[in-house]
Amino acid sequence: MTDLTLGGAHRTLRDQVTAEIRRLIISGELAQGERLVEDRLAARLGVSRNPVRESIRVLATEGFVLVIPRIGATVARLSADEAEELFDVRMAIEGLAARLAARKRTPATAARLRRVLDSAKEAVESGRLDRVADLNTAFHLAVGEVAGNSYLNLMMTPMLLRAQWVFSQTAAVRGPHSWSEHLSLCEAIAAGDEDEAQARAVAHVAAARRSFLTAIASKPPNNEKTFG
Repeated sequence: MTDLTLGGAHRTLRDQVTAEIRRLIISGELAQGERLVEDRLAARLGVSRNPVRESIRVLATEGFVLVIPRIGATVARLSADEAEELFDVRMAIEGLAARLAARKRTPATAARLRRVLDSAKEAVESGRLDRVADLNTAFHLAVGEVAGNSYLNLMMTPMLLRAQWVFSQTAAVRGPHSWSEHLSLCEAIAAGDEDEAQARAVAHVAAARRSFLTAIASKPPNNEKTFG
């Protein structure tokens, strides 16, 4: 019988456990404000408590988990104010990434971006929202890589992981629009139009901000899965 637990995989456990707990938080399977019990998580993931404990520390530095001394760890809550701050930073960083990507693009890198978009289109059409969120992040990371700036990439990865958490709240609504906006951005990058690529990247983040704020405004108060 194939071992499907994380303990049966031949990979660094801490990294794999961290990625899985992060996925559970982003998807909402672990709700905001929910207490994280190491024993239960370890049993769920098929590992010992040590990698779970280490992963919780990592996720706390990323802002996904809140650790309170003598009380324990819970899934963090992302307030509307924090989300607004994230969108402000995304506009600056992703606008720059798009500009640099347009400047440094090649036929091969443009084709790579388009392949990610083709996969995203398939995910949107099939209603696979978890896949849509993953590919949304993959596209933005790919733009950063095409930009070819190592310092920029250091900032983009943790930022986009948080952005995926935000995106997952509105994936059903944002998915089709996000895909078309990405396509427009990809075309500007492929054309080497730096100004247009930057403008489209900023407009895309602004649209995501509006969608998110609309979503949280419609949430009932005191809901464990809402932000704030």
